[in-house]
Amino acid sequence: MQTNLLSQQFNAGSLTENSTACPANATICDGTSCVLPEDNFNQTLSVVLSTVLTIMLALVMFSMGCNVELKNFLGHIKRPWGIFVGFLCQFGIMPLTAFLLSLAFNILPIQAVVVMIMGCCPGGTASNVVAYWVDGDMDLSISMTTCSTLLAMGMMPLCLFIYTKMWTDSDAIVLPYDSIGLSLVALVIPVSFGIFVNHKWPSKAKIILKVGSIVGAVLIVLIAVVGGILYKGSWIISPKLWIIGTIFPAAGYTLGFFLARIAGLSWHRCRTVSLETGMQNTQLCSTIVQLSFTPEQLELMFTFPLIYSIFQLLFALLILGGYRLYRRHRAKTKTDVEKTEQKEDSKSSAKINGGFVSDEMK
Repeated sequence: MQTNLLSQQFNAGSLTENSTACPANATICDGTSCVLPEDNFNQTLSVVLSTVLTIMLALVMFSMGCNVELKNFLGHIKRPWGIFVGFLCQFGIMPLTAFLLSLAFNILPIQAVVVMIMGCCPGGTASNVVAYWVDGDMDLSISMTTCSTLLAMGMMPLCLFIYTKMWTDSDAIVLPYDSIGLSLVALVIPVSFGIFVNHKWPSKAKIILKVGSIVGAVLIVLIAVVGGILYKGSWIISPKLWIIGTIFPAAGYTLGFFLARIAGLSWHRCRTVSLETGMQNTQLCSTIVQLSFTPEQLELMFTFPLIYSIFQLLFALLILGGYRLYRRHRAKTKTDVEKTEQKEDSKSSAKINGGFVSDEMK
């Protein structure tokens, strides 16, 4: 009954929202948002790639675990101030930002619901890889991802109940607790093995970490490309969702960083919290959307998780590039200062000893 009411409400608005015709072979089409039928090749490709990507992701998380010190990791659990700040960002800032963006752009109710689902999702594992490349606190990053995934079991239903009441009944949204549990297992087990390897064979762990960090960076890009190929039939969607998909991750990165800084965390932990806040588990969002809504409703919202994942990746790359440039400039400046100090020391020594100063020192 709820689904039928939603369908009538959403279809009425979609005709005025969109105007361009969909492809002739689109099975789900109403306005410009449409989904093409999946052929056998796409289904087979999806299964194969999902298997390969899952195995690769497990290996990457194993390598990330090789950079985690058990003592430091347990320290974050025992004194969880950083985890608590991340919790406030993940389940405080992100759902509120999603709610405000949905109101500001006056999008359709079904579209507002998918934006809210994205805002209530836990952090994604890609944040751990990017945190490594920006010299973040890996112990905090791993513990934040683990805790947010675990806490999502209770916080997602609570946040969705609070924020989606004005658009739909929260009972209409199906939360895949099995998928959340699998995400938790896929994160905890490989990382645990990595921590063990780092504890027993630290020299080998460093080699594994270097290889895994490169593979992880490639994997993040590969997932975005694969998603674009598999869901190419649903790219035509409301411009408002494109704008929200651009603003939302940027707001998450920015607000997460500033809240962490206000909370008194160090700079490298601020970078870590920022990435954990902005990088959401988009695969979980896609799963919830597909389980909860009819094909007629999906055509208005189906692509948003992919849009978000693309822009969260682009902004993460910008953060990484900016940090690398900053670190290079800082290293260069530090070298120049050291050289100047050495010259000053040489001049002082020459004056004290009555020696001469060469042209290079002048």
